[in-house]
Amino acid sequence: MTPRTVAAVDLGATSGRVILGRVDGGELRLRHVARFPNDPVRIGDGLHWNLLELYRQVLLGLAAAERDAPGEIASVGIDSWAVDYGLLRGERLLGVPYHYRDGRTAAGVAAVHARVDPVALYGRNGLQHLPFTTLFQLATEGELLGLADRMLLIPDLLVHWLTGAVVAERSNASTTGLLDARTGEWDHELAATLGIPSRILPRLVDAGTPLGLLGADAAAVVGRALPVVAVGSHDTASAVVAIPSMGRDFAYVSCGTWGLVGLELDAPVLSDAARAANFTNEGGVDGRVRFLHNVMGLWLLSESLRHWYPADTDAQRSGTLQELLFDAARVDERVAIFDVNDPVFSPPGDVPGRIAAWCAEHGEPVPASRPAFVRSIVESLAAAFADAVADAASLADRDVRVIHIVGGGSQNALLCQALADRSGLVVLAGPVEATAIGNLLVQARALGQISGDLGVLRAIVAAATDITRYDPRGV
Repeated sequence: MTPRTVAAVDLGATSGRVILGRVDGGELRLRHVARFPNDPVRIGDGLHWNLLELYRQVLLGLAAAERDAPGEIASVGIDSWAVDYGLLRGERLLGVPYHYRDGRTAAGVAAVHARVDPVALYGRNGLQHLPFTTLFQLATEGELLGLADRMLLIPDLLVHWLTGAVVAERSNASTTGLLDARTGEWDHELAATLGIPSRILPRLVDAGTPLGLLGADAAAVVGRALPVVAVGSHDTASAVVAIPSMGRDFAYVSCGTWGLVGLELDAPVLSDAARAANFTNEGGVDGRVRFLHNVMGLWLLSESLRHWYPADTDAQRSGTLQELLFDAARVDERVAIFDVNDPVFSPPGDVPGRIAAWCAEHGEPVPASRPAFVRSIVESLAAAFADAVADAASLADRDVRVIHIVGGGSQNALLCQALADRSGLVVLAGPVEATAIGNLLVQARALGQISGDLGVLRAIVAAATDITRYDPRGV
C-alpha cells in the first residue's frame, strides 16, 4: 500500500501545532508545518480560552499542511487538553469557554459535593479530585444549562466546527467526571442527580472512528475537504500510545504543562486507598485505563519565566531556560523540596514569590537566586513524580522496572536525572512529540496503513525514536 500522509493537530495549554506524519514500512516520519500560541484572555467575568483565534489558527495550519503535501493528506486528527468545553444551543456558542485555571470552580465543588458524597463520586467516576473537573465547572453554569442542547469538549467542539459532527471521544469524555469508570459510558443517573441535562451529553465514539469531511467553509480555507478521524483526543491518551515500550512493566510521565504520572491498566482501580491517594482512572486508546496522578508539571518553570521576563517572547524564554538549567545543575547548596501540588501554585502570576512564601512558611530554605529557584522546582517535580510512580505501583499491585518520560519534559536532562535518582529506576526519555505521534499512529491504523495492537504501534515509535537513558546514581 502506498504510504499516506496524516495530519495531527496537537493543542496544548500554551501553544498548538500541526504535524504531518507518514508510516512507510514501519518507519515513522514527521514534519512540522505550523505552530501558534494559545494565549488565554481575561475579561470581566474571568479567564477564558481565545477559542475562535485557536480555530482560525487550526484552519491556517491545515492550509499550510495541504500546501506542504498537496493532495497527499488522508486524514486529520485533533487532540487537546482535558475538562474544558463549550455549551451550544443549535449552532450558537453560549459564551466564551472558560479556562480551567479560572477561579469560579470552588462554588461548583461545593454544589456537587452537597448532592453526591465525594467517596460515592469516586466509586462512580474513578477520578481524582481536581476542582476544575468538568462536572464541577458545569455546576456553576446556572441558567445556561437550561438553554444548552449540547456540551462539546474542546477538541470535539473544533471537530464540530470543522465537520458538523456532534460526538464525544471517549478518552477525553472520561475526564469530565460524568462517565461510569466501569462501563465507559455516560452516567445519566449521576448527571440527573447533579441537575445536568442528559441531552447535552453527545454520542460517545472511540479513537479511530471516522467523523466526516471538512465542511464547505473550512474546506475553502484549507484547500480541500479533508477527512477527520477521532484520535485519543485527550492529549495524554495520545501520548501514552507513543510510549516506546515493548512490555507492560513501565510507568510513564507525560510531562508538559502538567505532569501526568501513572500506569496503563486493563481495568480501573477504585479502592479507598486509590481515592485517598488522589489517583484517577481515565480512558485510554483501545479500552485501556490510564491510572495516574496529576502533578503540576512544567507550568512552574514556564510561569516563573513569564514572571521574570514579561517582555520576552516564548522563544527567548526557551533560550533563557536552557541557560538557567545549566546554572541550576551547578547549584551546590541544599534547595527546598516543596509541594508542587499545593493549589497556591495553580493560578497565573508570581510563582517564584509563592514558592518563596511556601518555603518560609514551612521552614525550607528560600532560594537565593533564579538558578536556585529552578533547581528547587526541578528537584521538587522529580520528587513528586517519583512518589507518584511508587504510589501507582503499590495501589495497582504492579511491578515497575522503568519510567518512560515523554513530552517536553523529556528534553530536560536535569529533571530526568533527578527522577532516576529519586525513584531508583531507569528513566528513558523521549519522544518529545509523543502526543502528536500517538495521534498520527491512531489515524494511520484507522486508514489501514498499519495494523495491530498498541504493542505494534509502540514498536514503530521505539524504532523511530532516539531514547536517552538515565541510570539512578547512588545519592
